[in-house]
Amino acid sequence: MDRIDAMKVFVSAVDEGSLAGAGRRLGRSPAAVSRAIAFLETHVGTELLHRTTRSLKLSEAGERYVASCRRVLAELEEADIAAAGERAAPRGTLTITAPVITGEDVLRPVLDAFMNDYPTVSVRLLLLDRPVNLIDEGIDVALRIAHLADSSFVAIRLGEVRRVVAASPSYLARNPAINEPADLAKQQIVSMTHFGQDSWSFPPLKNSSVPRTVQFTPRLVVNTVRAAVASAAEGHGVTRLFSYHIAEEIRSGRLRIILGKDEYPPLPVHLLAPQGRFSVPKVRAFVDFAVPRLKRYFERLSREAKDSAATIRSRRGRVSAE
Repeated sequence: MDRIDAMKVFVSAVDEGSLAGAGRRLGRSPAAVSRAIAFLETHVGTELLHRTTRSLKLSEAGERYVASCRRVLAELEEADIAAAGERAAPRGTLTITAPVITGEDVLRPVLDAFMNDYPTVSVRLLLLDRPVNLIDEGIDVALRIAHLADSSFVAIRLGEVRRVVAASPSYLARNPAINEPADLAKQQIVSMTHFGQDSWSFPPLKNSSVPRTVQFTPRLVVNTVRAAVASAAEGHGVTRLFSYHIAEEIRSGRLRIILGKDEYPPLPVHLLAPQGRFSVPKVRAFVDFAVPRLKRYFERLSREAKDSAATIRSRRGRVSAE
């Protein structure tokens, strides 16, 4: 049996989570998939997968081996592309990762349009709110919201997002005023572990280097963005999220950003890929297609945030005059 082909089967089985899933993806029977994996296990002399009737689990050796297989297969693909030169057309499976809400609300519509234009490219979208090793997990492109450490990865900046505190107009109308971060200690807080479950940090005051930390006992703790947004928009408390999480609620007036003058600087948004991946036709085609669209989205988000802040300042000015 061909070892490279067996590696492809092994990686597919890990990605799909079952022999049957790998078989459907590759157009092979579960028995053929099982034979390919058994061939690899015989070749390396150890068990790679723990098999049950319902699922697969990598052994310790399997975890190391699947990462090596991904690297080998990626290098082979790049070698094929280099040999084909300009004749290489976008094809195959494009693997992308992004944070859950960014992927669902921002990236998915772009991917749908991309697949309409490139019918020979399939997409595997991994929505994960955790760090991902792009090489070990076989990722072609990642969308990241963070300051990037120096690395061998190639990054394209798309824009920036803010970490904002928000509440509904109805909540703000019936609760004590929030003029500075310390006022949050008296409020009902809808918190998430991602943004601080029982405390939030704010930038230092002028002439200080110590961040301001506000401790609170949350009224509600949730583990999804959508739950936090819904609870805050319905008037049940103050929450902290990224600006894009609540863009629609800000447009509709269901939420209002507060403490804007006390925000940390915005975080950059990048498309990130391992060295060499941007030269792969399917990756290059996606980047050329997606980058202008994603830049427009984040530019609009930034513009709307400025307009919202200007509206709030104007409203405060009218109230003070009265």
